[in-house]
Amino acid sequence: MTIKSVAARAGVSPGTVSHVLNHPDRVRPQTRARVEAAIAELGFVPNATARQLRAGRSDTVAFLIPDAANPFFTDLAKAFRDAANRVGLSVILCDAGYDARLEDLYLDRIEHLRARGVFLASPRQGNPRLQRLRDHGVQVVLIDQVRSGSTDWCAVTVDDVRGGQLATEHLLSRSRVRLAYAGGSLDIPQVADRIAGARLSLTTSGRSPGELDVITTVGMTMDDGRAAAESLLERPPDRRATGVFCGNDLVALGMLHELLRRGVRVPEDVAIVGYDGIDFARTSVVPLTSVVAPVDRLAASAMRLLMDECQGGVEHDHRQLLHPPQLVIRESSMGSRPSDRRVMA
Repeated sequence: MTIKSVAARAGVSPGTVSHVLNHPDRVRPQTRARVEAAIAELGFVPNATARQLRAGRSDTVAFLIPDAANPFFTDLAKAFRDAANRVGLSVILCDAGYDARLEDLYLDRIEHLRARGVFLASPRQGNPRLQRLRDHGVQVVLIDQVRSGSTDWCAVTVDDVRGGQLATEHLLSRSRVRLAYAGGSLDIPQVADRIAGARLSLTTSGRSPGELDVITTVGMTMDDGRAAAESLLERPPDRRATGVFCGNDLVALGMLHELLRRGVRVPEDVAIVGYDGIDFARTSVVPLTSVVAPVDRLAASAMRLLMDECQGGVEHDHRQLLHPPQLVIRESSMGSRPSDRRVMA
């Protein structure tokens, strides 16, 4: 079935059918009803691909994430879905699984689909495909990876230095003398920023930043958190941290469960603070204190930047927005059952 078939059944021109599909407000109600009835009778389905080719650009945006198994990214994807729906766009979710080859494949497909834009949450820096995307009219907004000193790309991110400060200040306020950071590689910019914030907090409190015991892991999963807990317990008791700030909530939850399994009390023996604010954090066997990333604000501001780019309003001045996190205090660092208490950045 084609537009011509619908036009013949409704007794109108193909142009009128096109208006009903694309600009129904321009068609008289009686005529629109006749066309819609013909569409229903014939079972006509518009060819979205052809319409996109004629328009030169689709009504879809892509959100490329490194790991769909991490609830933080699925929470962020939902926020992007809602932000896109508010401006009449649809979101395609692409999970690269920390695979550079798969990420490149997705970016190529996004270009071929003529997507309106792509939101990229990737640990990789400087992928040359991004410039090619932009050269072909696909706008790019980086998520949680602002490049220091560069205004070449639009970006939105969480202030991870401040997040590290919030976590460490809280642990110090709970009289945790020996502190550790656990989770991820120092090559990951977010990890480096969170550690920098923790060390800055130690310096501000009159302590040496070198006192922070840094426990790196291969990844940032619950299994990596369990491995970090084992490393922590290998330290001599008089050097073992009594307060641990973890790189994300998955690492924190893995550490928490392993410590409990090994007979270590949380928070009496070791207080734990996570990062991201995933739903699992508040429903853990010991509810987890966490530095919370504002996913709704990240998605909304990223969508505004993308729409500005699409309209050509920011030709050379690509804005980079930094969002403050919050600390949500729960039992894993308090030793009682407080209702969620928020500390503003």
